[in-house]
Amino acid sequence: MSEEVSTKLGFIRETISQTEVGGVRLRGTDWFAWATGGASNTVLLTAETGVAELLVTGQDAWVLTDEIEAQRLKDEELPSDLKLHINPWADAAAREAFVHEATDGGIVISDRCNNSTSQEQTIPPSLQQYKRVLLPTELERYRHVGQQASAAMTEVLQATQPTWTEYQLAGAGAEALWARGLHPALTLVAGERRLPLYRHATATGEQIGRQAMLVFCARGYGLYANLTRFVCFGSLTKDEAELHRHVCEIEAKALSASQPGMTLDAVYYALAQAYEQHGFPHAIREHHQGGTTGYLAREIVANPSTNDFLTENMAIAWNPSLTGAKVEDTFVVLKDGKLENLTFDPNFPSVEVEGRLRPVPLEI
Repeated sequence: MSEEVSTKLGFIRETISQTEVGGVRLRGTDWFAWATGGASNTVLLTAETGVAELLVTGQDAWVLTDEIEAQRLKDEELPSDLKLHINPWADAAAREAFVHEATDGGIVISDRCNNSTSQEQTIPPSLQQYKRVLLPTELERYRHVGQQASAAMTEVLQATQPTWTEYQLAGAGAEALWARGLHPALTLVAGERRLPLYRHATATGEQIGRQAMLVFCARGYGLYANLTRFVCFGSLTKDEAELHRHVCEIEAKALSASQPGMTLDAVYYALAQAYEQHGFPHAIREHHQGGTTGYLAREIVANPSTNDFLTENMAIAWNPSLTGAKVEDTFVVLKDGKLENLTFDPNFPSVEVEGRLRPVPLEI
């Protein structure tokens, strides 16, 4: 078993000991990937849970799955030393009976509690915090995911044509991510007409026209690389360029505030102040501003009352926006408060903003 998985089982067993429960049961795609060192239990991309789960007690750890999935998971996904408990696919009761026996009928902590039973409790904040702070091996995997996602983005936007529909651009984005082994968890597209209208622009059959925005939430090893880029056919107008300048300078305030020990609500208020200083006092109400990321596209979305602290080795993705402009990358907070941009691609155009290279629209 890898040192990483052993460390995480230690975190889980620490929780079991502190809460005096019978075990911890992890069903979600996010928690499963975290606890298994990046393994995937996903078959249906849109599902929050997968085809396997992890059960941990004070002494043992099992992957619970059925006879459809067991061999593939063993061959291709799971750490070699995790035990497998396999139930017939048509006999869910057999799994529940095993869990009851393995936990001595005790209370079970779960990330996705079964509301039909009082025997399950939610995960405490201490274990949530362990999930949100990256171990060195996780950070290495995250760097790979970020590099691959940003390369896919650049490749697609360099090939984009103004006659493409938004569906075609989203599809090309998804294809480029799949080709690199990443799940296209989200591919938003807004073309010329819809770009000023909607912050969350799901793709349509319209032609993109003169310019477009493409947004990725790309998942690999359970980790999310979140980034936004623009393409423009011809040159940006002066007003368009100004909007992109504003969002980058607004984002810079959030990035500078993203220091270990800073609370998310403090970063939110730094953004609110920046919007006001740039002459857009109401823009912060028009879209969420991002927050921490990792095994979810956003682990915590910052708002005026999120008093969770940022720590070293925590990933963040801020996404300030104005009408027709937005900026977004995935960073990790390193030692001494330095930020590493996990989704930076030197092949995409950028400008320096307060000491950081930030993307600008690709002009074709």
